[in-house]
Amino acid sequence: MLKTYWLSACAGSNPVPRIVKMKKNKIKKTKKFKKSEYKQRKPIKKLKIELGKHKKYVLDTSVIIKKIVSKLIYSGLRGRIIIHNAVIAELEHLANLGKEEGFFGLEELAKLQKLKKKFKIKIVFYGKRPTQSQIRYAKLGEIDALVRELAYKHKAILITSDYVQAKSALAYGIKVKFIKIKSKPKPKKRFKFFRFS
Repeated sequence: MLKTYWLSACAGSNPVPRIVKMKKNKIKKTKKFKKSEYKQRKPIKKLKIELGKHKKYVLDTSVIIKKIVSKLIYSGLRGRIIIHNAVIAELEHLANLGKEEGFFGLEELAKLQKLKKKFKIKIVFYGKRPTQSQIRYAKLGEIDALVRELAYKHKAILITSDYVQAKSALAYGIKVKFIKIKSKPKPKKRFKFFRFS
């Protein structure tokens, strides 16, 4: 007799349905998986990063909000990570407005503090907090300009997923690591027709 059971490969993994033959109410032994076979996070594929002990990286707001930095660290990013205080001010502003992007960014920064203990990473905060007008006009590029200025000053590599920010940094002669993110296609709207009697 065949019965379906939900068996998990290891603790914390997603359950997978498997059909197992039953003999005298005993289940056949399944393959045991080692913990080393499971990674905490999936590394980003097809991403080449220049590694080195003295490499400096400046993070843009876009890569922090989209939680790309932690994946880069698991993929092999090492060195000194520099974050402008204006980026944190922008994330706080978004979180105070109740937007998810602000909370996602602050969670990512908290994870980086934990990861620096496991990996050879140094996290440094630089720069003055922006004014209210700079935060208000962040979408117009005020915060991005401060981030570019910090990367230019420290001769660091700017990591961003913002296409305009990447092009602007290249115009100033700043080294850029642009990470293109595939956007999910939006579902097509379906119109429902109602009959009125």
